[in-house]
Amino acid sequence: MLKIEIDGKPVEVDHGTTIIDAADKLGVSIPRFCYHKKLSVAANCRMCLVEVEKFGKPLPACATPVAEGMKIFTKSKAAVEAQQSVMEFLLINHPLDCPICDQGGECDLQDIAVAYGTSGSRYTEEKRVVFNKNIGPLISTDMTRCIQCTRCVRFLKEVGGMQELGMVGRGEHAEITAYVDQSVNSELSGNIIDLCPVGALTNKPFRYSARSWELVRRPSIAPHDSLGSHIEVHVKDNKVMRVLPREKESINECWLSDRDRYSYEGLNSPDRLKVPMIKHHGEWQETDWKTALEYAAGQIKDITNEHGSDALGVLVSPNSTMEEGYLIKELANDMGCGNVDYRLRQTDFRLDGKRVGTPWMGCNIDDIEHLDRILLIGSNIRNEHPLLAQRFRKAVDNGAELNIISPLDNNPLMDIAHKIICTPNDMVNVLAQILKGMSKLQRLSLCLPPSLSELLEKIHVRPNTEVMAESLAGLGKTFNLIAPKVGIFLGNMALSAPRFTEMYSLAEAIGGVSGAKGGILPSAANSTGMHMMGVMPSATGMHARAMLEVPRKAYMLLNIEPELDCQHAALAREAMKKAECVVALTAYKSEALENADVLLPIAPFTETSGSFMSMEGRIQTFKAVVKPLGESRPAWKVIRVLANTLGLKGFDFESTDDVRTKMFEGEKPSTVARKKLNNNMKELVEIEVKIKSEGLQRIGEVPQYEADPIVRRSGPLQKTKYNIQRRARMNPEDLRMMGIVEGDAVLVKQDQGRAVLMVRSDAHVARGCVRVAASHKQTVGLGDLMGDIAIDKIPAEEQEAAKAQAMEAYS
Repeated sequence: MLKIEIDGKPVEVDHGTTIIDAADKLGVSIPRFCYHKKLSVAANCRMCLVEVEKFGKPLPACATPVAEGMKIFTKSKAAVEAQQSVMEFLLINHPLDCPICDQGGECDLQDIAVAYGTSGSRYTEEKRVVFNKNIGPLISTDMTRCIQCTRCVRFLKEVGGMQELGMVGRGEHAEITAYVDQSVNSELSGNIIDLCPVGALTNKPFRYSARSWELVRRPSIAPHDSLGSHIEVHVKDNKVMRVLPREKESINECWLSDRDRYSYEGLNSPDRLKVPMIKHHGEWQETDWKTALEYAAGQIKDITNEHGSDALGVLVSPNSTMEEGYLIKELANDMGCGNVDYRLRQTDFRLDGKRVGTPWMGCNIDDIEHLDRILLIGSNIRNEHPLLAQRFRKAVDNGAELNIISPLDNNPLMDIAHKIICTPNDMVNVLAQILKGMSKLQRLSLCLPPSLSELLEKIHVRPNTEVMAESLAGLGKTFNLIAPKVGIFLGNMALSAPRFTEMYSLAEAIGGVSGAKGGILPSAANSTGMHMMGVMPSATGMHARAMLEVPRKAYMLLNIEPELDCQHAALAREAMKKAECVVALTAYKSEALENADVLLPIAPFTETSGSFMSMEGRIQTFKAVVKPLGESRPAWKVIRVLANTLGLKGFDFESTDDVRTKMFEGEKPSTVARKKLNNNMKELVEIEVKIKSEGLQRIGEVPQYEADPIVRRSGPLQKTKYNIQRRARMNPEDLRMMGIVEGDAVLVKQDQGRAVLMVRSDAHVARGCVRVAASHKQTVGLGDLMGDIAIDKIPAEEQEAAKAQAMEAYS
């Protein structure tokens, strides 16, 4: 430790600490613009100049490391004069437009100008003007206000992973710009708005809609992925105006993904359901709550009395709260119905009953940064978990080796040590090769099922899988690790694959050999919590896929749009058509619910209270930040009253706190979570390595801005480059062999579904695969997200009509 003095106050700090960090630790305020604790030091604004004893000139506090016995003065005459001089230079070209600037009231330049500026300017020359840049639908620019602190440049390069902004020119002519007038496309781009110390970069959807002092700030939890980011919701007149990050170092640090930041624009969408509705003679009619609930309860009772409780199917969104999932599961159980499931985008359920506990990430979120070796299986990490990708990026920057097995060769914006791009079916073969390669390296005799042991004896380990096995064993390119910290994670594409159980079993076996942490990276906000609450079929019940393959007479839908949120869109739509009654608890009235019979308006996350369990097993509660819109009500209340209307007992809860107490039987939620979280399997399943199909296989990735009903309705997010026309993307070699060229229209066939799509040549797609994005009305007629698919070439004379059909479906 080093002993120093700041303004006469002694303090002890670590070696390598800068003056500004030491001052922050002591509570001494030093003005700054370019410095940020999460970014590299630029020292280009010079606002943090301080006086240091025995130095002949002021030094930048952000870039000067402390030394033993150093005496620092932040309020001396020399320091204050230096800071005032810098402030005067910064204001020379800054426009006097504070009254119309969106940053007003929360502007660092305003605050520091009050403390270090003067009442007038000595500068009488004409101020410079910088033209604004159009960098996309999310960020508005007023570049004349820019003070060239370069926080935005450094963030996009160091945290976002790709330098999309840079500085051109010198001196007075320096300005921040995008490359060749490109837009900023990072999925974390909104953070540069928070970082900008002036009004140069502002929130485009929020622009000119409210002043910061008019807003009420309320804490909440982000509902769109399983990271559980802490957010601050800003409210005016009972309307959500914007969303900002709340600092939580162990989860989202001080950042927020664009999906969590801008999804609020979908909360008050024009198709928001505000009153209960009943379908009468094919037409929707508004009604009151009492009538709607009695009608829904009556229909469910009549069907279950006539056909048995097994005739009812309950499909639950994994983005619903733990309380909502618990109550709807209890409602179904009390009716004698075991057909309840939240795993809407899963097709392989062979793990049911074979796990010891609730599957989870297998480690804490911030543990990722300290891993030495990482294996990502079937994950497009930037699409699925934008902020988690930043943790992996840190690990790689710290020296970790990243290994990827995936059907898509997407750029994760970090260095990849080894990657294998293959079909989902082949991923099982690759994992088996790695397991065999590691068992040889570790010289271990594995306790495996006889069939798997025999399989490993026959399997041939290829060179590319052998180097991956060596990496996981700690053998590096430059040096070896004796006991590397290994992490193995399965992403959404693995979870949706028809051979997920085999991938999971092999990943666990590899983890056992390597001593790895790891587990699954679920996509939804509460997937882990739903599993822990048991929102799954009973021993005799049907899972989500079975409920669609063998349609039920009645369905209850909680917060889902079946054809957009289910693994097999066409099956979901047909099942809803065939049902005698569909009761939908939903926040929106949409085409995806056209086959429903009753719509019960429920509140989204901003209008209700509840709990989410993140991928790391952290249970986080939140409260409503605004009142429910119209006559909508929190889903837990609707389920409670529906249960009472059905004549069920034990649903007399007054608040979500009461529900939570019942859920955890009086124990602390964290205690229950620690007991139940466990990725281990009771026994490894039988594995068949040979490829199941010789045809093409679909890669039905769900785009991040189509992940759930709220995000799908956010106008700004739908204007980004990620909302592009759905195309059949194939490897150039596959297209050449089929005689198809880029831009052709093709007929895509899957099960009984058909869709006409344009073809795009994409070298990032594995051979033998077709990348067709899901959760869009262009592709709702197709089948499994990761199932077999066929591509038929459309004759040349019919191409123009087919292209027009594809464009019409998109628009």
